Amino acid sequence: MTPALAVRIIEHAHENNRDLYRATLNSVAEARKLRPAFLERTPRATRHAEMAVMLGKPRLELISANLIRSWLMTAQKGMLCDFLDSLGVTHKEGAVDDLPATMDEAKLRAAIDALLAKYPQEEVAVYLNAFFSMNDVRWPNLDAMLKNEPRLQFGG
Repeated sequence: MTPALAVRIIEHAHENNRDLYRATLNSVAEARKLRPAFLERTPRATRHAEMAVMLGKPRLELISANLIRSWLMTAQKGMLCDFLDSLGVTHKEGAVDDLPATMDEAKLRAAIDALLAKYPQEEVAVYLNAFFSMNDVRWPNLDAMLKNEPRLQFGG
């Protein structure tokens, strides 16, 4: 994702989920072999930009996934609900307990087209990649679309 969106996600945690933000800051500080207090003294815009770079590292993947999941479930709840509603998947405010093992290609394509018409392309790409990677059920047709659909590519 772009650095600007990564910083917005970090900023969202800073404003809305202090515990997650603190855990993220501590993990980034530890990865950089710094004390968290050092990062806290850095101006927020600079700190968040530096945190975004570090969160792109494989060793911080779990922290990044938690940050993205929190952002999706709070700031992007409408997008999640729209997607699941258009697929006919039962959910509670965007959270799904039981995904169907497969999804009809035409229904999936129509749902993705509707998301892309309503929401920013990069946010849709983040959501769909997270949806695919964070669920135990993996739809092969969604995997193919994520790999081959230009509108779902980051920076596309």
